Amino acid sequence: MLVVRSAVIQFVLMVLLYSFHCVEGVFERLVCTISENCDCDFKPNVRGLEWDLYKNLYGQHLAQDIVSEEVANFLQAENPDRPLVLSFHGASGTGKTLVSSMIGRHLYGTAMGSPYIHQFVPTLHFPMPEHAKQYQVALKRWLKGNLTACARSIFIFDEMEKMPPGVIDIVAPFLGPSHSVFGTNYRKAIYIFISTIGEEVINRLALETRQAGREREEIRLVELEDAISQAVYNNKRSGFFHSRIIQEKLLTSFVPFLPLGRRHVERCAYRELCQRGECQRKDVVEAVGGAVVYVPEQGQHFSSTGCKSVPAKINLFL
Repeated sequence: MLVVRSAVIQFVLMVLLYSFHCVEGVFERLVCTISENCDCDFKPNVRGLEWDLYKNLYGQHLAQDIVSEEVANFLQAENPDRPLVLSFHGASGTGKTLVSSMIGRHLYGTAMGSPYIHQFVPTLHFPMPEHAKQYQVALKRWLKGNLTACARSIFIFDEMEKMPPGVIDIVAPFLGPSHSVFGTNYRKAIYIFISTIGEEVINRLALETRQAGREREEIRLVELEDAISQAVYNNKRSGFFHSRIIQEKLLTSFVPFLPLGRRHVERCAYRELCQRGECQRKDVVEAVGGAVVYVPEQGQHFSSTGCKSVPAKINLFL
């Protein structure tokens, strides 16, 4: 009799628990229907991001590994200790902007189309170095407003090599481990900085690795991290020139993007052709690979423009 009664109690509890979750789910959907809430749009797909990086990012094992691991670790914490802060470095056309778009697409289902993903371009938003103080005030106000509206905001600072020195330091208080800044809980945000500063040290190591007969996949972050940090901190053209963000080690990780060889360029061409419904045009793939300029002059190992010129060159050969 006691066994039967116990089983009945367990069944009732299971029904109540299931009903609670159902009601909770219905309530959540109702809230998302009648109001704008970034939690409703935030649907992270870490596996999708990992697959996208593996399938569509060529020759960048460091970026694939670092971004996958850092994003996954960050999202596992319901209340992170600090924001996720990634700094992408490498030559033009190596995939930095592509990866930032992938992150947005797999967290909010869209890249720059989400109202919770914000991109800053220095030549557009901070064009005059003499107005650095005014830019700091405006940027601080912008960050506070958007973090108040959405703790899961994503901020992308593109072309950091064109950022007036000093402007980015206003972001420093938002990047540390404090519980709140200016009354706003900001630790769930993601910051991405994109720069070509540091490409010289990255490309030099890639060339030395090739000349030594090592595979590029053997290159590790520890071989580049300090060199990139010094390059962006000491370069007067860098938005991080003598920046608090570097001094106080507020970046989660530097993400190096290696220079691309001909096989990577041809993979970019093949992907572009498939998107146009022309997967069978292997002749165009080879033609594009042969038309790209490669450096250095002796050896010609790496594309001077990465994959950036691929769409235009495909137009010439189609």
